[in-house]
Amino acid sequence: MKWIGAIILLCATTWGGFEFARRLTERPKQIRQLKNAMQVLEAEILYGQSPVTVACEKVSQQIPAPMSWFFKEFSDALKQPSASLYDVWEEKLNHYWAMSSLGEGEKEIMRQFGQTLGQHDFAGQQKHIRLALSHLERELEESQEQQQRYSNMVKSLGFLTGLLIILLFI
Repeated sequence: MKWIGAIILLCATTWGGFEFARRLTERPKQIRQLKNAMQVLEAEILYGQSPVTVACEKVSQQIPAPMSWFFKEFSDALKQPSASLYDVWEEKLNHYWAMSSLGEGEKEIMRQFGQTLGQHDFAGQQKHIRLALSHLERELEESQEQQQRYSNMVKSLGFLTGLLIILLFI
């Protein structure tokens, strides 16, 4: 019976390590998707001269999940008459972030961008989008470095932690 418990514990800690490594791998991918979404949003607002609701709906159709979910939910919520743009942005951002592999840095960039969304003319909006893109680029470089540095270590650490716990209990 001890051995079955030991194997289950080892499998659980190894799975935990692999799950954390997966999140490290997903983060750069999702940042690139977020950057792509911001570029599409810029094109829709500046060149298509679409309102924010329509622009976000078009963004959700052009980017892959999970990023498309955020923009689709945001666009749908803006169609409600009592919703202010920033409140809806903040609510959907908080709801979505729990489902993503993105970090707090990206969340703060998007929160600050949400404060300026729809507040300026086309040139001002473009400057804010470009600023958000440059911040996301910095976060992308950092996340790629973290992935390279820690991904294999986290996988091994999960297995070794399970092994240590088993050895302590036996």
